Amino acid sequence: MSIRHYLRRPPAVSAAEAVRLVEDGALVVDVRRQFEWNRVHIPNAIHAPLEILLDRCADFPDDRLLITFCTGGIRSAGAANLLVENGFEALNMSGGLIQWRAAGGPLTDR
Repeated sequence: MSIRHYLRRPPAVSAAEAVRLVEDGALVVDVRRQFEWNRVHIPNAIHAPLEILLDRCADFPDDRLLITFCTGGIRSAGAANLLVENGFEALNMSGGLIQWRAAGGPLTDR
């Protein structure tokens, strides 16, 4: 992935808004590495590490809003750009796991 995916600001949403959008049917795409996912993740999220995100696009529904997610929001910004470039409606959740937790979003280790 080129650096331009990180430099361009993708459409973004706050964690509080992401919690509401997920309740309304949006799907979280967690782009963190496996060991991060194993520690804790958002229930019902799709795990697609950034390194293989494009290979997993066929697994994503094209009729739902996708919200990209990582620990702090940097990797997921690049991921949101990639998804938008590939025809998906996608937003980056700014603040990542830290803000999701602060907004009261559910987490699981299973």
